[in-house]
Amino acid sequence: MTRPSDPARAALVRLVRDEGRRVLATLVRVTGDLQLAEDAVQDATVRALEAWPRTGVPPEPRAWLTLAARRRAIDLLRRESARTGKEAEAVSLLDRGDSEDAPEVLRDDMLRLIFTCCHPSLSFPTRVALALRTLCGLSTVEVGRALLVPEATMTKRLTRAKEKIRTTAIPYRVPADHELPDRLLGVAAVVYLLFNEGYSATAGEDPLRPALVEEAVRLARLLHEVMPGEPSVLGLLALMLLQDSRREARHGPDGQPVLLAEQDRRRWRRDLIAEGVVLVGAGLRRCPDRPDPYVVQAAIAACHALAPTWEETDWTAVLSWYAALLSVHDTPVVRLNRAVAVGELRGDLAGLAELDVIPGLEGYPLWHAARAELLLRLKRAGEARTAFAAALALPQNGVQHAHLSRRLDAAASA
Repeated sequence: MTRPSDPARAALVRLVRDEGRRVLATLVRVTGDLQLAEDAVQDATVRALEAWPRTGVPPEPRAWLTLAARRRAIDLLRRESARTGKEAEAVSLLDRGDSEDAPEVLRDDMLRLIFTCCHPSLSFPTRVALALRTLCGLSTVEVGRALLVPEATMTKRLTRAKEKIRTTAIPYRVPADHELPDRLLGVAAVVYLLFNEGYSATAGEDPLRPALVEEAVRLARLLHEVMPGEPSVLGLLALMLLQDSRREARHGPDGQPVLLAEQDRRRWRRDLIAEGVVLVGAGLRRCPDRPDPYVVQAAIAACHALAPTWEETDWTAVLSWYAALLSVHDTPVVRLNRAVAVGELRGDLAGLAELDVIPGLEGYPLWHAARAELLLRLKRAGEARTAFAAALALPQNGVQHAHLSRRLDAAASA
């Protein structure tokens, strides 16, 4: 068989990567060893990428990967000259190969992996890095770039985290009810990071990774089943559903991004919007005294989802929600999004003034792009070209880069 074309190869890599995450979760549950599970899954994915172009993708890719990873894990464990009782038990479980790979169990396995990554004994940056590496499937280089940390530093951080999980015997299980509050915010952040990587990929030629979006939504629904009354969970699920409702309208036939103001709202999924709005209402009723960040962000998303057109968006309500959000979650990115809303309500000059006083976003391409668009609307084409060029110089996915290049050309001809 001939070597697959680059698009076919890329699709195969995505399939192996996305299925491998679930296989990893199962192996960690069985072996109780994150490093062992990662080594076994890595070996299985390499074998798949070597074999499948010749033999074709099997009918059940996950089952193929699971079997290959199990066998590799058994080999690795049996090579130990003096296995502990726990390791011997792991070999026994792996040898069994019973029905523990059913989809229902996998749901629990992935949730356990998230809770393991978000154990309160790990620092928050470490939790995020470990989750990006294990759940999103990003390389160590990509994780370091996303968190603005050198690769060598990130490698040490991940190694220390895995070692701490192993040596301190952090349990691989969904915690008891009384332990949930200490982990919920970390878990919610990880699930939303997973969603964001799928919703707007940070690298590569594909702007969307639908498998990650669907996995994040599935995990949020599972969290909602476990903790139905938690405002953060209600808000998280609502926010993701409202954002994902626009999926089909976010890119044109040529794959280029379509801005929110220009999207065909008839292509938005009204069922997801309706479900999201109900969840927002439930979340607001459960946090009357102190707003929850996810609930408030979902309320902002609902303002956009319910507006018949961009021009009919209730920008006064949007800014009011941003004020509430800043009171509990004041970040540069939140201020960036608020500045865009200020520009729509009070004019481009007011929006630009808000953008220009936000610190710490010089390395964030969307800040430069937002400034460039407002400068272009203010007919300050030279400054807009400089801002677009600054955005283009920063890491981003290929489609976004192409879009900014076209906008730079538009500024050049203005």
